[in-house]
Amino acid sequence: RTHNLKDINLTIPRDKLIVITGLSGSGKSSLAFDTLYAEGQRRYVESLSAYARQFLSLMEKPDVDHIEGLSPAISIEQKSTSHNPRSTVGTITEVYDYLRLLYARVGEPRCPTHHAPLAAQTISQMVDKVIEMPEGSKMMLLAPIVKERKGEHVKTLENLAAQGFIRARI
Repeated sequence: RTHNLKDINLTIPRDKLIVITGLSGSGKSSLAFDTLYAEGQRRYVESLSAYARQFLSLMEKPDVDHIEGLSPAISIEQKSTSHNPRSTVGTITEVYDYLRLLYARVGEPRCPTHHAPLAAQTISQMVDKVIEMPEGSKMMLLAPIVKERKGEHVKTLENLAAQGFIRARI
């Protein structure tokens, strides 16, 4: 019953990216910000200790009959104060660094082509895999040759070419 919202009953799936679209004035912002975000944030703040709550403002309870299973929420309005063109949802909400840590710790790297899990290998395991390849096979070997030294490194590239390397990624 906030602004243009009347008699709405909806189920929103959990753990999914949800997009709310509609005509101008149809109540998208009322649903997203004034109802879902306000209630999610209000419930989150209520779950904190009395000491922590004193530093945060409690949002007004939205005019709804019932909301069930709502997680804590983050929102960004279109009129964001960031003027940096490289800003993202993650950097504006300051959740980016936490997501990087999460993905680094619990993520499982996979081959982008075959989708098979990738695992760390020892040098001897890598050498064995290369030796198993049929003669004449092509492969790409990427390794840092020059680090933190300015210059064109012409001699280094000539030495690599003399050893049979035909390409270098700079």
